[in-house]
Amino acid sequence: MTMDISQFVRGLIIDNLAGFSYRNIPNFIFSFLVCAILAFLLGKMYTKYGHALSNRKVFSRNFVILALTTMFIISVVKTSLALSLGLVGALSIVRFRSAIKEPEELTYLFLTIAIGLGCGAGLTILTIIAFAGFMIVIWFRNRSQKPLDNQNLYFTISNNNGQMPDLNQVVQILRSCVQGVKLKRLDETEDTLEASFVVDVEDYQALEKARSSLKSQYPHLNLTFVDTTRDF
Repeated sequence: MTMDISQFVRGLIIDNLAGFSYRNIPNFIFSFLVCAILAFLLGKMYTKYGHALSNRKVFSRNFVILALTTMFIISVVKTSLALSLGLVGALSIVRFRSAIKEPEELTYLFLTIAIGLGCGAGLTILTIIAFAGFMIVIWFRNRSQKPLDNQNLYFTISNNNGQMPDLNQVVQILRSCVQGVKLKRLDETEDTLEASFVVDVEDYQALEKARSSLKSQYPHLNLTFVDTTRDF
């Protein structure tokens, strides 16, 4: 019995090392470092040029780990059909509880995964070239935006005590205080309401007027203002 166990363990180790070569270690380390650097730079670009309502700086901290994890998985399964099929089976039972509400977040997550895929598949140079192209496109797109867009603020209202605000009245109050109001997202349940707007404010006095007017009408309303022109 002891001999059978030792033979099984030895065979398992040999099978796992069959496709491994020490000559691949320098290439793996190089791809690993490049993957980490590219994901880090992508996070910086997303923090500076992104327009999502969420905290971009905190969200971008996941990029490096996600890219390296993707790279490691691809590096392991690319030489084994059995491992590839096992990965498909494992992913088929994964359930994501937190929905990605912003399309921009999903786009940058795909870019992060693409970096990991390219480096894990050994196409490191091609990944660097493609990444540089994406960064140039993002930079030019940001440069071509109208200066007026930089004056916009994201404004979010939410309630937690069951007092449902009248959305039409909220919009009327905002329009009386700021120059432009555009509804971007609305999440409503049986006893909660969360609405996100893009508002064009001329100065902070207008912002304070809008805050005071809403608080006087709905004292328990939660208000959030996000300046997308700043890194946070």
